Amino acid sequence: MNEVYDEIDQALQQGGRLVLATVASSRGSTPRKPGAKMAVRPDGSFCGTIGGGCGEAEVWQAAMDTMRDGQPRLVTVDLTEDVEGDDKICGGVMDVFLERLGAGES
Repeated sequence: MNEVYDEIDQALQQGGRLVLATVASSRGSTPRKPGAKMAVRPDGSFCGTIGGGCGEAEVWQAAMDTMRDGQPRLVTVDLTEDVEGDDKICGGVMDVFLERLGAGES
């Protein structure tokens, strides 16, 4: 997780911004537990992980919305639904908090 904190520090020192995604709560079997973090850059690249797969993609999309409008969000990632493929095999639910940090926060 140090890479995420390093990314935050670098962005803030350079006057940039990013969206921080933090697993706020989890129920059942999830790939990551509360406190796991992912930093999403303005170009869409990221560091850290909140679990991978389609759940992380769902959070990434919401993070890009937060990057654009600055509004914090709480995204519920439901990993209990049956889908084609093996992406949602964990069987739990995570709530992920998104907040934009850095320049242009308001």
